[in-house]
Amino acid sequence: MSSSSDSPVRLTAWVRGQVQGVGFRWWTRSRALELGLTGQARNMPDGRVAVTAEGDRDACEWLLELLRGDGTPGRVDAVSEQWAAPSGAFSGFVEA
Repeated sequence: MSSSSDSPVRLTAWVRGQVQGVGFRWWTRSRALELGLTGQARNMPDGRVAVTAEGDRDACEWLLELLRGDGTPGRVDAVSEQWAAPSGAFSGFVEA
Protein backbone atom coordinates (compact mmCIF):
# COMPACT_ATOMS: atom_id res chain seq x y z
CA MET A 1 0.00 0.00 0.00
CA SER A 2 1.43 3.41 -0.93
CA SER A 3 1.52 6.34 1.42
CA SER A 4 -0.52 9.45 0.73
CA SER A 5 2.67 11.34 -0.13
CA ASP A 6 3.22 8.95 -3.05
CA SER A 7 -0.29 9.44 -4.42
CA PRO A 8 -0.41 11.27 -7.74
CA VAL A 9 -1.87 14.76 -7.59
CA ARG A 10 -2.31 17.85 -9.73
CA LEU A 11 -0.89 21.12 -8.48
CA THR A 12 -1.91 24.37 -10.10
CA ALA A 13 0.12 27.35 -8.91
CA TRP A 14 -0.31 30.97 -9.97
CA VAL A 15 2.92 32.91 -9.55
CA ARG A 16 2.72 36.70 -9.26
CA GLY A 17 5.62 39.13 -9.53
CA GLN A 18 8.24 39.87 -12.17
CA VAL A 19 8.05 36.40 -13.73
CA GLN A 20 7.54 37.00 -17.45
CA GLY A 21 10.45 37.61 -19.81
CA VAL A 22 13.06 36.49 -17.27
CA GLY A 23 13.38 32.74 -17.98
CA PHE A 24 10.93 31.75 -15.26
CA ARG A 25 8.99 29.22 -17.35
CA TRP A 26 12.22 27.59 -18.57
CA TRP A 27 13.53 27.42 -14.98
CA THR A 28 10.22 25.93 -13.77
CA ARG A 29 10.26 23.31 -16.56
CA SER A 30 13.81 22.30 -15.62
CA ARG A 31 12.92 21.91 -11.92
CA ALA A 32 9.73 19.97 -12.74
CA LEU A 33 11.58 17.56 -15.03
CA GLU A 34 14.24 17.00 -12.35
CA LEU A 35 11.41 16.06 -9.98
CA GLY A 36 9.78 13.70 -12.50
CA LEU A 37 6.67 15.82 -12.96
CA THR A 38 4.56 16.41 -16.05
CA GLY A 39 2.63 19.56 -16.89
CA GLN A 40 3.15 23.06 -18.18
CA ALA A 41 4.16 26.61 -17.29
CA ARG A 42 2.37 29.33 -19.23
CA ASN A 43 2.24 33.11 -19.21
CA MET A 44 -1.08 34.66 -18.26
CA PRO A 45 -2.37 37.93 -19.77
CA ASP A 46 -2.29 39.61 -16.33
CA GLY A 47 1.48 39.05 -15.90
CA ARG A 48 1.32 35.93 -13.76
CA VAL A 49 2.70 32.52 -14.70
CA ALA A 50 0.36 29.54 -14.27
CA VAL A 51 2.16 26.30 -13.41
CA THR A 52 0.31 22.99 -13.68
CA ALA A 53 2.23 19.95 -12.45
CA GLU A 54 1.19 16.33 -12.03
CA GLY A 55 3.01 13.57 -10.18
CA ASP A 56 3.81 12.39 -6.68
CA ARG A 57 2.54 14.75 -3.99
CA ASP A 58 5.98 15.07 -2.40
CA ALA A 59 7.49 16.17 -5.73
CA CYS A 60 4.67 18.67 -6.32
CA GLU A 61 5.10 20.08 -2.81
CA TRP A 62 8.85 20.43 -3.41
CA LEU A 63 8.18 22.27 -6.70
CA LEU A 64 5.82 24.61 -4.85
CA GLU A 65 8.54 25.34 -2.28
CA LEU A 66 11.00 26.06 -5.10
CA LEU A 67 8.51 28.44 -6.73
CA ARG A 68 8.24 30.31 -3.41
CA GLY A 69 12.00 30.31 -2.81
CA ASP A 70 14.71 32.86 -3.48
CA GLY A 71 16.34 30.93 -6.34
CA THR A 72 13.85 31.73 -9.10
CA PRO A 73 14.58 34.01 -12.03
CA GLY A 74 12.89 37.39 -11.72
CA ARG A 75 10.99 38.22 -8.55
CA VAL A 76 8.17 36.22 -6.99
CA ASP A 77 5.76 38.28 -4.90
CA ALA A 78 3.15 35.62 -4.17
CA VAL A 79 2.13 32.08 -5.12
CA SER A 80 -1.40 30.77 -4.78
CA GLU A 81 -2.13 27.08 -5.19
CA GLN A 82 -4.90 24.63 -5.88
CA TRP A 83 -4.75 20.84 -5.48
CA ALA A 84 -6.80 18.31 -7.44
CA ALA A 85 -6.75 14.77 -8.79
CA PRO A 86 -4.41 14.32 -11.76
CA SER A 87 -5.92 14.27 -15.23
CA GLY A 88 -3.09 12.37 -16.91
CA ALA A 89 -3.31 14.80 -19.82
CA PHE A 90 0.43 15.59 -19.88
CA SER A 91 3.23 13.45 -21.26
CA GLY A 92 6.10 15.83 -20.48
CA PHE A 93 6.58 19.32 -19.10
CA VAL A 94 6.29 22.21 -21.54
CA GLU A 95 6.51 25.97 -21.68
CA ALA A 96 3.15 26.91 -23.14
